[in-house]
Amino acid sequence: MRKYLPWVGLVARLILGGTLIVAGYLKFDELDKSQMAVRAYELLPIPLANFMGIFLPFFELAIGILLVLGASTRIAAFLSGLLMFAFIIGISQAWARGLSIDCGCFGGGGQVAPGEADYVTPLLRDTGLTLLAIYLTLFPHTKIGLDKKPKTATELGEGNNG
Repeated sequence: MRKYLPWVGLVARLILGGTLIVAGYLKFDELDKSQMAVRAYELLPIPLANFMGIFLPFFELAIGILLVLGASTRIAAFLSGLLMFAFIIGISQAWARGLSIDCGCFGGGGQVAPGEADYVTPLLRDTGLTLLAIYLTLFPHTKIGLDKKPKTATELGEGNNG
C-alpha cells in the first residue's frame, strides 16, 4: 500500500493545483468582478476587500502552479489549505447571515436573487480540497514533482561506505 501513496499524492497535487489555477485564471483578467465578489461577503472593510479581490487570483495561480509542478509542495499545500479553510468560513458566514451571493470562486460573484445562492456545493468542494491540502502537507513527496524525496537513514549510511 505504501508504494501507492506517492501516486495518490500526485493525483491530490494535480486536483488541488489545477483547481487553483483555473480559479485564479478565470478571475485575474476581471479584477473588478473579483473585488465585487469579495466585497459581497461583507466581512472586510472595503479597501481591504478590494485588495483581496486583486491579490487572490494571483495567489491562487502561484500556489496552483507550485502544486502542479510539485515544487515547495508542503508549503504550497499548507497555504492552499488555509485558503480553502478561509473560503469555508466566508461561505458559511454568508449562508448563516442570510446573504444571497454567488461565491465568486471561479469568476463572477456578488449578489444574486434571493433563493438562487448555492452554498452547499462550494462548501463540499472546498472541504474536499482542504482534505487534499492536509494530505499533501503531511505527505508532500509525490511522483513526478520537482521536490526531492529526502534520503532515508539507510541511504545516507550507504553513501558513507564508498
